[in-house]
Amino acid sequence: MRQTTVLDKNWIFYKNPDSGEGENVTLPHTWNAVDGQDGGNDYYRGTCKYACTFEKPEMEQNGKAYLEFDGAAMTADVFVNGAELFHHEGGYSRFRVDVTEHLKEQNQLEVLVDNSDNTKVYPQKADFTFYGGLYRMVKLVTVPENHFCMEYAGSNGIKVTPEVTILDAGAKKADAEVTVELWIEGKSADVMVTVGGEKKSVPVEHGYAKAVFDLTDVHLWDGVDDPYLYTAKAELSDGDIVETTFGCRSFSIDPQKGFFLNGRSYPLRGVSRHQDRAGAGNALTHEMHREDMEIIKELGANTIRLAHYQHAQEFYDLCDEYGMVVWAEIPYITMHMPNGRANTLSQMEELVVQNYNHPSIVCWGLSNEITAATPVDEDLLENHRLLNDLCHKLDKTRFTTMANVFMQETDSPLLEIPDVNSYNLYFGWYLGELEQNDEFFDEYHAKYPDRCIGFSEYGADANPQYQSTNPTHGDYSETYQTVYHEHMLKMIEERPYLWATHVWNMFDFAADGRDEGGKHGVNQKGLVTMDRKLKKDAFYLYKAYWNKEDAFVHICGRRYVDRKEDTTEVKVYSNQTTVSLYVDGTLLETQEGNRIFRFAVPMTGEHEIVAKAGAEEDSIHIRKVEEANPDYVMGEIKDVINWFDDEPYKSDCYSIKDKMSEIQASPKAGAILAELMAQAPGAESRGDVAESVKDNPNLVRMMGRMTLESMLGHMKDSITEEQVKGLNRMLQQIKKGE
Repeated sequence: MRQTTVLDKNWIFYKNPDSGEGENVTLPHTWNAVDGQDGGNDYYRGTCKYACTFEKPEMEQNGKAYLEFDGAAMTADVFVNGAELFHHEGGYSRFRVDVTEHLKEQNQLEVLVDNSDNTKVYPQKADFTFYGGLYRMVKLVTVPENHFCMEYAGSNGIKVTPEVTILDAGAKKADAEVTVELWIEGKSADVMVTVGGEKKSVPVEHGYAKAVFDLTDVHLWDGVDDPYLYTAKAELSDGDIVETTFGCRSFSIDPQKGFFLNGRSYPLRGVSRHQDRAGAGNALTHEMHREDMEIIKELGANTIRLAHYQHAQEFYDLCDEYGMVVWAEIPYITMHMPNGRANTLSQMEELVVQNYNHPSIVCWGLSNEITAATPVDEDLLENHRLLNDLCHKLDKTRFTTMANVFMQETDSPLLEIPDVNSYNLYFGWYLGELEQNDEFFDEYHAKYPDRCIGFSEYGADANPQYQSTNPTHGDYSETYQTVYHEHMLKMIEERPYLWATHVWNMFDFAADGRDEGGKHGVNQKGLVTMDRKLKKDAFYLYKAYWNKEDAFVHICGRRYVDRKEDTTEVKVYSNQTTVSLYVDGTLLETQEGNRIFRFAVPMTGEHEIVAKAGAEEDSIHIRKVEEANPDYVMGEIKDVINWFDDEPYKSDCYSIKDKMSEIQASPKAGAILAELMAQAPGAESRGDVAESVKDNPNLVRMMGRMTLESMLGHMKDSITEEQVKGLNRMLQQIKKGE
């Protein structure tokens, strides 16, 4: 009989493996829970040691014992009683070590775990912290002599493939052929397989068995509406048992109509998630995983992109249970490493093999923004072809995809490799205007009408401390984040051909190299803070769009208490169609609308604001002040718009209010612009992005549609007000057409 013992207690952690000084820890554990989140880009990356003792387990005659590691970041060397038994590369997947022949009555287990920089194990360059540690569980598993396979890529030796035939999509009527494949070690002659209450005994030949079940009137796994799960169970006559849940569903993508689930249109609208949390790093408990899922469910999302690596098995289980459609991927990200090909293939094999049975997963992600720091060359292309072929060899039921960085040319041969594509776009945050997101997809769809395209990342950082009456990109205010997402949600809703869209990000996450927006070491694009304690206003905007079940009303700006303006806008989000606003107990106005409600409130002193929508209500407190609260602003906000408004303006001459393409088309005006851009502080440090932008005609064309004024607004940190005024004065000396 198979037995599992969790080895979570009585571990000693040595930051210096050669030191005799260690500390007692309990798994899961990471040594970067603090320094990986505090900024400075100085968190410890190196080799540390974990050690514990365990008793020899009871085993049947000729049975085997395995150590099972659910995750050890990023590489691991396993020693038992002084013998080096295993080396694993990749910090996010399960692996097992056969320790049968090395056991004594009392055993010493030592694991050297290393997250240091190297040239062959991904990830190495990305906007998130590469935590080190035994951050998932370690188990001791014993199996009888005849047992289901334990040694292939961390699998459980059972693979379930449902092929669903939809008979009536509206009535959710379908049949399914369910194939259960099994891999067995030992001398078992047959195996009993159970699916849906039906049992079949099938022979084992050369360590392999297969059973096929025909299910009529099958209960579909139907996303968030009805995530029904079946169980497949396999039993060997001498006692070993393995089982897995699975779901019966069909899916497809139409380049014009988007994603279909079980024969009906099912637009995928959701979020991306990193597996970390304030104070814990990536050493998450099951309770933390479930809390994350409950928050995502409250939002009303129906899909999750699990970035940028294999997540914990328990979270894939939760995705199955809650009906989330999942994009799963490996950490092949930002920078292609010529020595890393083998590692991309091994991590992809482990991802697919270990997660094949999850009905929630519909696609395998080959890479993310891989051309951000690497040009498209033959080695990079070949790496992607091999990954794509491997996915289809291991799994003929799902499609492949990749997330392309915004400057990636749409006609690149790289986009021809996966089955479908997606783009990460940040127009309106890192550069450009919000409307350029619309333009990008409209142009792409018009040029490639037969290609499926998705929106894999979009977002804007927000520190909830910062509030603004006049929000603008780069101010890191909670207010601008709502403006950004209001536009993006409308844009997405108007483009049904987008097969999936994923907000970046559901939660703030650690990126120790960051120091911006008033926070150290945190990417603040989340709709919820890193500690999960505060849901930003933008969270409720998405809830208003996506959550159709739970009636609510939410007043934005509850952290914007001190207001200088005589009349202030009070914005309300709700999934109800009627909202009434009360000021100090008196009805101000009732509005009929959809999702976003805006009220003009006169400011005279202290005010209690209450919004009511049916039985739901919310309240905030605001007050009139004479001077703006400096705590609401990150620092001095330089507003390009007013930099030259007090100077004479000649409309027949060039100015910074003209489009960049118009200025560049003039030999005189274009030369002035080129010189300024070359001399601007920080121009030399824009690095990979600047180089890629320069070589991307599509992006250059789109940036040309921006006004120079808008572009300068994105350069507040590298260009002075006087430089802008001087530039405008020079442009004003050149008549248009010269």
